Amino acid sequence: MRAGKYVKQVEGYRAFIPAPLPPLPPIAMDAELTRLLSEADHALGRLDGVTSILPNSDLFVSMYVRHEAVLSSQIEGTQSTLEDVLQFEMDAKGQEHPKDVEQVFNYVRSMNHGLKRLNSLPLSLRLIREIHEKLLQGVRGANRTPGEFRRSQNWIGPANCTLATATFVPPPVHDIQEALANLEKFLQDEKTYPTLIQCGLAHAQFETIHPFLDGNGRVGRLLITFLLCQRGILKFPLLYLSHYLKFHRAEYYDRLMAIRNDGNWESWLKFFLKGVGEVSRSATETARKILELRQKHQALIRDKASNQTNAGLLLDYLFEQPMVNVRLVEDHVKCAFVTADKLLKQFEELGIVKEVTGGRRNRRYEYSPYLALFEPAEIN
Repeated sequence: MRAGKYVKQVEGYRAFIPAPLPPLPPIAMDAELTRLLSEADHALGRLDGVTSILPNSDLFVSMYVRHEAVLSSQIEGTQSTLEDVLQFEMDAKGQEHPKDVEQVFNYVRSMNHGLKRLNSLPLSLRLIREIHEKLLQGVRGANRTPGEFRRSQNWIGPANCTLATATFVPPPVHDIQEALANLEKFLQDEKTYPTLIQCGLAHAQFETIHPFLDGNGRVGRLLITFLLCQRGILKFPLLYLSHYLKFHRAEYYDRLMAIRNDGNWESWLKFFLKGVGEVSRSATETARKILELRQKHQALIRDKASNQTNAGLLLDYLFEQPMVNVRLVEDHVKCAFVTADKLLKQFEELGIVKEVTGGRRNRRYEYSPYLALFEPAEIN
């Protein structure tokens, strides 16, 4: 088989042994696949370009990372929202939080760790293990060997299924190392295929190997962004496919199974490239709206704010931390508590922020117009 073969194990179940990448015969770049690759490349280039006009890209990137963390974790069954994550960051020891919010927070830490490590370490099995360790540290799955490739058989299927009734059984332990070594070699191959084709092939292969006992989906989605950043296709991690994959979850799994069962890499790549194009165009539009929102509120501050310096500092801070309280503003703006309180109330009167607790103590303010830009839109 082109993508691999099912092999019956001594225990009686059939496990899939993936063929090495790149596929043989090579990917058939027909007219549709070529067009989708061109459109995805163009959309990705526009997304990368629009970040250059943002005044401080780092302020906006942190929100994209959180947004992806929420969506990617929701695919795995968590219930936490973007607001839950922001509240957790603001006051991790105070209010009661959903139990799974720390899983989302760990995803943010994994993303940031991986991006930082790419400056000194290539995308490799070592880096993949490091990311996985950060992902599962102290949360559900922490007892499932974080940072280590599995030493027992796993399987994929409905709740309570067994090896015999599983939808898919990844390669057994004695075949994992060879498959992973080939994947690592392929990740460092910059000549065989365009980077986006390589991303699609590598993601699908990683999900097929399923090398961890938990967290494979999240790590596999992170690989896409890391590879794009390592190659310099993106300066900032602003391409996130989790919304697209969540919206098209059934087709996503069907396309992966079609690779394994029929060797159909091309249909998977068309699905993948379509997602890259759609998500890139959506992210570009969001970045444009962020810029417009910032300009609008800067003008409002110039016209209405009593202390433009402090107001400007707070506005910039809200793009990084869109949920705040008086103490956070006091610390960031470096002003008195009373001044910070008055500043937030003035922002509320101007319609920039909204107080969300309704109480007189421990009040929280949201930069609601900004958060609204990250509410998932419909995907075609």
